[in-house]
Amino acid sequence: MTNKRAKELARLNGLLTKVLANMRPPADLTVTEWAEQNRRLSPESSAEAGAWRVSRTPYLREPLDAFADPKVRRLVLVSSSQVGKSEFENNLIAYIIAQDPGSILFIHPYSTDAKEYSKLRIAPMIRDCPELRRRVAAPKSRDSNNTVLQKVYPGGILTMCGSTEAHALASKPVRYVFGDERDRWASSAGNEGDPWQLAMARQITFYNAKAVEVSTPTVKGHSAIEDSFLAGTQERWCVQCPHCGGYHDIRFSDIRYDVQTQGEAGKKHYQVSNINYMCPECACLADEKTMKRQPAKWIAEKPAAYQRGVRSFWLNSFVSPWASWESSILQYLESEGSSTKRQVVFNTLFGELWEDREGLTSEDSLLSRREEYTAELPDGVLVITCGVDTQNDRLEYELLGHGHFGETWGLEKGIIWGRPDSDEPWQQLDAVIDKIYHFADGVGLRVSMTFVDEGGLFSQDVRQQCQKRLAKKVFCIKGLPGMSKPFTAPPKKQKIVVKERVVGYCWQYQIGVDSGKQIIMDNLKVQTPGAKYCHFPRREDYGQAYFTGLLSEHLVYDEKRKDQHWSWQVISGHERNEPLDCRNYALAAFKALAKDLDKIDRELQASRGRVVPAQTPGGQTGQAASTPPKQPKAKPRRGLKDYYDDW
Repeated sequence: MTNKRAKELARLNGLLTKVLANMRPPADLTVTEWAEQNRRLSPESSAEAGAWRVSRTPYLREPLDAFADPKVRRLVLVSSSQVGKSEFENNLIAYIIAQDPGSILFIHPYSTDAKEYSKLRIAPMIRDCPELRRRVAAPKSRDSNNTVLQKVYPGGILTMCGSTEAHALASKPVRYVFGDERDRWASSAGNEGDPWQLAMARQITFYNAKAVEVSTPTVKGHSAIEDSFLAGTQERWCVQCPHCGGYHDIRFSDIRYDVQTQGEAGKKHYQVSNINYMCPECACLADEKTMKRQPAKWIAEKPAAYQRGVRSFWLNSFVSPWASWESSILQYLESEGSSTKRQVVFNTLFGELWEDREGLTSEDSLLSRREEYTAELPDGVLVITCGVDTQNDRLEYELLGHGHFGETWGLEKGIIWGRPDSDEPWQQLDAVIDKIYHFADGVGLRVSMTFVDEGGLFSQDVRQQCQKRLAKKVFCIKGLPGMSKPFTAPPKKQKIVVKERVVGYCWQYQIGVDSGKQIIMDNLKVQTPGAKYCHFPRREDYGQAYFTGLLSEHLVYDEKRKDQHWSWQVISGHERNEPLDCRNYALAAFKALAKDLDKIDRELQASRGRVVPAQTPGGQTGQAASTPPKQPKAKPRRGLKDYYDDW
């Protein structure tokens, strides 16, 4: 045998020895044991940097060790935030690299999520773990073995990608597939179909393949992680009751507490006390400290699924060492009246699927709760705004009264006939917004701000008319669809173009109409007068047609949409949605208006002793003070900020 051949065989033998060493069976250490010996939490990703200890999160021991079970081919973890689910994934990936190497495909909702996770979680984990540092190729500027989305180690490659990247999901066989935040994935990877099924197809050649799915739950009936959980053992972390000894998982419905509400500067503040868990079996109470020290274990609702190789676990923040019960309850209380905020609480804190528990408001229920107003302005109104919807042959408007804590009063719903490109309907609108509206004692208020929709065929005419009425705080608005758009934003200066010539400028507000509709629908569900309650007068302008238009749209879930799955759609038979639009614009005007409700309230109360007759000698209606109504003075080159100084 030549020296050259001997050297080559020695080299190959050395390589084989290394491969076999890296592929040794992990019989000596469980996943948690290996993690406790080798993992360190980095300060970038944890407030408790240092050695990882399962004693801090004992509920993760069983799911982690289940991964090394040769019978388990699929592992599912449904969890709220602040329970350590990211470290759960990190421990499994680190264990694979060090103990049972194989190629890993780590899928995130989008590529930006994958890059962020790699930089903030994976890179610090490799850096702080000597065992991983020895195995993962060091990053180099011209080395393709270690990039942001790819880490190479003996025996495999860690590849990270987004659920929309079909090319990454449909090529190259992999032994391990990880799915992070499954409920936020795209419904299709480009035109290739379901991302999870594409990833599963890459495991066919591996007899020892494993798949891991992790996610917070989202919407009931539209949750991929829920389907995966139901296919498994359906295990829940159950805590022993200190009184009866029964084991139950802690849910929000079993938490009892006292709450005190205070109001300040138009906002509600909550204080909670006497927080306890009520055992559903014996109805005895135990505080948070006691329950977090009690024995606990995983209890499976469908243990037979283990024979199919699928184990699934469900966690919530009530067992987390980092999330206090008080903070979760406060976030729940502060989300009152907003279904979007409340969904976040249910998903990320309570670890529960979201469904609209309050049901849909009906026209009949709103008709039945109309009330008699004793005056043009009911007590409680502090500010009046006006929302105007422009049509080709008319202006539709609603005057909306606003009080503390989002309470509103419908004051007047009307239609002004006439094309928006003529002056007559705008002169009639002036009569509406210039009028002083009175309480029962004669004190009066003017309209503080008016938002006019510039959509349609007469956008430039609307801009011209609004520019003429800037002193009255009449502004044109443009509606932006999409639940992610903010309800209101600072105004923008827009050109007024007539016959292809710029004849002036006006201020335009762009409002998130979908966000506004959500606020309106949430407020309509409030049943008790007070915060966010909607009052309506018992009058003809607030009849069946008005409420049919107010409830003309509903949220529809479309899983095919890439970013925003929810969208507002017109209900069949409710095509006239002008009442909803008018209220939306009037509410946006109030949100955009600079106001101090407490100051307004004090000034109104101070004027109660100086009641002005409803009619003055000159036919002029009264106002909040005994002096004649003060007319706005036009000043040259006046800035927009000057129109926010008074209410």
